[in-house]
Amino acid sequence: MAENKATYYGTGRRKTSVARVRIMPGTGIVTVNKKTALAFFGRQALVNFVETPFKVTETSGQFDVIAQCHGGGVSGQAGAMRHGIARALLQAGDDYRPELKRAGYLRRDPRMVERKKYGLKKARKKPQFSKR
Repeated sequence: MAENKATYYGTGRRKTSVARVRIMPGTGIVTVNKKTALAFFGRQALVNFVETPFKVTETSGQFDVIAQCHGGGVSGQAGAMRHGIARALLQAGDDYRPELKRAGYLRRDPRMVERKKYGLKKARKKPQFSKR
């Protein structure tokens, strides 16, 4: 499979999801785990969320995206993919950096699920208190 097109890579992470993203000049086709983006995510809102880095940099329809996602759920995978696309766009052209940075797409979202503690039902939920 010898391709002479320029290919740019980016790894995105969100919650426990990881997305390995490849972008190359093309017509705007988004493929996730060998499925179309809509078939994979199941909601148009998540597909739009994934494509926001292209909208911010005004490159919609200029790049094809091939991504491998694993871990977490579809929402986390969409966030990881957005992060990966933003990082790949940085490789494609450094002039995209100010818009991506201003929009906050280059920052890895640090929020994670808090661990469950012993004696509690969840991370913070306590068993019901009984006076008698």
